Amino acid sequence: MSASPTGRIYVLRHGETAWSREGRHTSRTDLPLTERGRDAARTAGRLLITLRGEDAPAPVVWTSPRQRATETARLAGLEPDAVREDLVEWDYGAYEGRTTPEIREEVPGWTVWTHPCPGGETGAEVAARLDHVLADVERELAERDVVLVGHGHAGRVLVARYLGLDPTAGVGFAFDAASVTVLGHERGVPRIDLLNAPGGLVEPPPPPADR
Repeated sequence: MSASPTGRIYVLRHGETAWSREGRHTSRTDLPLTERGRDAARTAGRLLITLRGEDAPAPVVWTSPRQRATETARLAGLEPDAVREDLVEWDYGAYEGRTTPEIREEVPGWTVWTHPCPGGETGAEVAARLDHVLADVERELAERDVVLVGHGHAGRVLVARYLGLDPTAGVGFAFDAASVTVLGHERGVPRIDLLNAPGGLVEPPPPPADR
């Protein structure tokens, strides 16, 4: 980021689905939100208004094409300017629909950050498409905020790439369902202004796991 931009990036993860509740890796499978997920999406919309200010100019809004993302955007009161395929979730290939404990029965110690997804994407491939998103975002930030509505693992990679880090650094960023993360800058240097702010119902966190 060569100059200090006007806007900031607001990254909204989609609300809960049946599979995300169960810890199942979900990329291509197009699931709707649960009722809890819909409630959380509405709450996330109110959080965005609070964070941006009620009188803030309308942001540019881009969303993943998956219905869990587009439904979250709608319920949050956002009107997408574009639906972008490059905002989809990490493609898990053969591990689609499976939980980490199930995968580890075959591949001990497996995580998406350290092991391959047969038939799916590598971290570098996810980073390459999100780098393209960020390049487009940078042009918009000269004038206004950008809201990106997407997914968990891909969102964590996006944060890492915004900071100029390797995609595997995404493991260090929490990114819960219906959470809001704000990416800003200090004199043009990228920084995290807010990470994983809960947009939904606040409950005790589940035991640590990589889905």
